Amino acid sequence: MKPRILIPVALLVATAALLLACGRKGDPTPAPAPRPVHVAAVTAATLDDSLHAVGLLTPKDEARLSFKISGVVESVRVDEGAPVRAGQLLAVLKQAEVAAAVEQSRQAADKAARDLARAEALYADGVATLEQVQDLTTAARVASAARQSAEFNASYARIVAPANGVVLRKLAEASELVQAGQPVLVVGGAGRGWIVRVGLADRDAVRVKVGDPARASFDAWPERSFAGRVSNVASSADPATGTFAIEVLLEPGDARFVQGLVAKVSLTPRGGRSGNVVPLQALIEANGNEASVFVLDAGRRAVRRVTIRIGRISGGAVEVLDGLETGAEVVIDGAAFLENGEAVRVAADDGRGANRAG
Repeated sequence: MKPRILIPVALLVATAALLLACGRKGDPTPAPAPRPVHVAAVTAATLDDSLHAVGLLTPKDEARLSFKISGVVESVRVDEGAPVRAGQLLAVLKQAEVAAAVEQSRQAADKAARDLARAEALYADGVATLEQVQDLTTAARVASAARQSAEFNASYARIVAPANGVVLRKLAEASELVQAGQPVLVVGGAGRGWIVRVGLADRDAVRVKVGDPARASFDAWPERSFAGRVSNVASSADPATGTFAIEVLLEPGDARFVQGLVAKVSLTPRGGRSGNVVPLQALIEANGNEASVFVLDAGRRAVRRVTIRIGRISGGAVEVLDGLETGAEVVIDGAAFLENGEAVRVAADDGRGANRAG
């Protein structure tokens, strides 16, 4: 029986590894092909500074009518939507208490006048003193002023239409107790036109000036927009909302405006500015007013990541405030897969931007 020849396992493994290494020595792994990208140039453009807001349509002449004194309502003689004429009686208070106050003041004034007349006669006879006459003179004047005040208040125990218009809201009914100055009726007149009131944040309100052009649209007229202009800019913010009230005066044309329609308003501040812009799709990260883009280094056929400061976004483009010069080329397609310094190949222009052939 012939003896077996045993080859150590370790020797076989080492030999196999050596043969494999020799086989790969002449077959190096090829470098990856540059990634294809599309680019667009940073361009200078006139920026769209339009501001957009929503507000309610209302007549420019809107009056909140109330009684000057408190009392019980006797009658409100109009309803919401009713047309009114200047000088028309709209509401009155019950007159019993009002008339009593007027009569009391008249009686007091008459008594003070009689007391003064007697004192003057006694003073002429040397019975009354000058001080007594002076005191009664003051009392008579105070009583007369009180009577005038009562008669004035009585004249405002009724509400009269200040101008031609329409009743927008009715806020009280007969037999209700109302306080002095509490609104009872809201009356609007179209004599000075129709306005939309909108609220803007401080950064936008400071850009708006009286006379700036505007346009408004309503769901009631979906295929139509109305020209207008800014007629008033508030000088202080609303304490409840922190916004500044802007009034836009509209031109209704042949449309029948009614109070309360919701308007979508576009404001265009005059004196538009220009600046550098890049397509919105060039941004790969954004945080507030900072963002990142990949800029093409044409000489190296590579890209580098740049942090820029951005401004307004309009029409698919974003304003570049700092970080890029006009003419620089940024990656607009394929940027999400790139690394800083990676080699790229600029694909042929296919209509996506200001691309150039690589």
